[in-house]
Amino acid sequence: MGRLFWKFLFAYWAAMLVAVAGVAMTAWLLQLTERDRELSLDAGPRASLILGSAAATARHGGLPALRDVIEDWRRSGQVHLFAVDDAGRDVLGRDVPLEALQHARQLTTGGVESGRARQIRLADGETYLLFIPIEAAPFLYRVLSRTGPPSPMLPLVTGALASLIFGALLARYVARPIRVLHGAFASLSDGRLDTRVSAVIGRQGGDVADLGQGFDAMAHRLQQLITSQQSLLHDVSHELRSPLARLQAAIGLARQNPQRIEGSLERIEHEAQRVDELVEQLLTLSRLEASVHAGSRERVERTDLVDLVASIAEDAHFEAQASGRSVTFTSKGEAVANVRAELLHRAVENVVRNAVKYTQPGTTVDVVADVDTGDNALVVRVADRGPGVPDGELSSIFERFYRGADGTAGPGFGLGLAITKRAIEAHGGRVTARNRGGGGLVLELTLPLG
Repeated sequence: MGRLFWKFLFAYWAAMLVAVAGVAMTAWLLQLTERDRELSLDAGPRASLILGSAAATARHGGLPALRDVIEDWRRSGQVHLFAVDDAGRDVLGRDVPLEALQHARQLTTGGVESGRARQIRLADGETYLLFIPIEAAPFLYRVLSRTGPPSPMLPLVTGALASLIFGALLARYVARPIRVLHGAFASLSDGRLDTRVSAVIGRQGGDVADLGQGFDAMAHRLQQLITSQQSLLHDVSHELRSPLARLQAAIGLARQNPQRIEGSLERIEHEAQRVDELVEQLLTLSRLEASVHAGSRERVERTDLVDLVASIAEDAHFEAQASGRSVTFTSKGEAVANVRAELLHRAVENVVRNAVKYTQPGTTVDVVADVDTGDNALVVRVADRGPGVPDGELSSIFERFYRGADGTAGPGFGLGLAITKRAIEAHGGRVTARNRGGGGLVLELTLPLG
């Protein structure tokens, strides 16, 4: 709100300054008009100098010299000086403005000289009245002489216009993005999740641009969630199709051949367990994805993370021996933090069990827990001697139901690493994967301790 406040304040003070300027202008015009209320003749030092020069020219050069100098000034456009005799005729034969002539005669009554008019007498006894009509004076004087003093309503009109103009600008500044957002919300409610507004209102800057960016972030997140839901429904329906088909086949076989009912029941039980496992993993993944963005209500407890990883590696080693594999564990440093222990246990266990499943018989899975004191984080590395993953697919192995580009599918549903990634991210950490020199895959889990 800070930047928007300063914009409103600036508009308010700008309107006030314009209104004050209108009041000051009105006062000045009133003062000027009051001083020159009967103004029909040019006045001031310039007019007085011109009148004096013309009078001197007439006294020394007579009427021809006066006529020549007036004609020169008229042609050059510098000034329109009139020299009028007692009969009201101008020496150049021009039409004489009567109002200016009357005013000049009033000013020179009794032979008194004035800065606006001057009466001269030539050698032949003729008298001439010299003056400059208001039409030759500055524009403002001419306007005031015709229109009279400004109206006292001028300050009110000026203030009202200033308020109207700045109010309209502010209304447009605020209303335009609101209209854009209104249309964007309507578009979003109609299902067009790719609607964005920053390109339209982002150029204004400040709080208005922040509002547009906030809408775009919301629309982007909604699009991600809905796309994720659609993808999940598609993947779940695909994954459930196979065990359900086998269930139906087992039921059909049991009905056709009652002697094989025991084997059919075992198959039905096995497939039911797979479906139950799939549903459990999906629920876990859904809960994790929600907790990353909305926070989790699961219990947080003080846990020794090195001991947690060590116990997982020990259990995995015990199980791996049956298939001619082994698991080793090494650690460096201590790592105790407030975490959701059950969630982290599942995340690390998924990685270790996955490594044991894919490592070649007779090889060892190396599990290392290293405390990085510089970043204050626990780094867990799990390295196997399996077939590895093509470099182009390393980032895809953390997606739901990942099977690999070759289409080969081992046991499981492809949800373990997806659960691991969400669990580590829920604790503010990250998971990366890289191929191991000499064959195999290395998964690295980084978990902040702060």
